[in-house]
Amino acid sequence: MLGTLALPMLSVTPASAAPVAAASTVTSMVTPCPDLPPLPYKVHASAVTIRSKATTKSTAVGVLYKSHKFTVHKKSGNWLYITDRTTGVKGWVSGTYVYRDTRMCLD
Repeated sequence: MLGTLALPMLSVTPASAAPVAAASTVTSMVTPCPDLPPLPYKVHASAVTIRSKATTKSTAVGVLYKSHKFTVHKKSGNWLYITDRTTGVKGWVSGTYVYRDTRMCLD
C-alpha cells in the first residue's frame, strides 16, 4: 500500500542574509551550555600513575584505575592534582590520560 510522504517546507533566504545566519550558528555551537553543569573527569586508560609532583620523573604514590572516582583540585600545565576517592591517595596525574568529557549544545 502506497501512502503520501509529508516533507517540511523549506524557506529560501536571500543570498545577502546567508553569511549572518552562518555566523550566528557557529557562535551558538562554540558557546558552552550555560544551564548545564560541567561534565566530570574520567580516566581514559586502564590505569594511570599518581605521582608526588607534576613530572614523570617524580615518585609514584599510587595508581588511578578507570573504575575509580576522583576529585580534581587544580591544574598545572597538562597535569591535574587529584584525590582518588576510592583509595584516598592524593597526587598528580597526566592530563593525557585523564580529562573532562565534553558535550555539544545545540539550539
